[in-house]
Amino acid sequence: MVSHASIYQPAEDSWLLAAQVKKYASGKKVMDMGTGSGIQALTAKEAGASSVLAVDINRKALAEVQKKGISTQYSNLFTKVHQKFDLIMCNPPYLPADAQEDKASARATTGGTRGDEWILKFLAQAPKHLTKGGLMLLLLSSLTPRTKISLLLKKQKFRKRVIAQQKLFMEQLEVWEIQQR
Repeated sequence: MVSHASIYQPAEDSWLLAAQVKKYASGKKVMDMGTGSGIQALTAKEAGASSVLAVDINRKALAEVQKKGISTQYSNLFTKVHQKFDLIMCNPPYLPADAQEDKASARATTGGTRGDEWILKFLAQAPKHLTKGGLMLLLLSSLTPRTKISLLLKKQKFRKRVIAQQKLFMEQLEVWEIQQR
């Protein structure tokens, strides 16, 4: 995973998720949470989404995404987001903390001490931003603890299914489709 000027640059995980966004975004009101380089937002726009909002806490990332003609919102998760969406996609920071990783890179890749903390916050807030019948696309790694994520989804009455996978050297990436039961 590469970080340039503190903006997460597309890597294997980005491309895996983008392939699914391409299939799901047409005609939908879409939000890209933690947009980084904007690859998911741009993919949704090119796939014919009715509207796209890119959200990030990194103002530099948002400035770059705006240059691509995509609406942006500065927000720490959903704190400043007030709309509902048909599709929310997220390539979150999902790795456990690694003391040897530099701080700039860790901001984009580390999901907390265990690796699931950021995702749990995202999933706790996301449901009130989905339209009826809306869904989420979430990228996860085999290095991300899954137990609490699965329990939270069950409690929220969401079902998940793996729609794409890619094996890498030390991990397996998965894209989850998450939808209310």
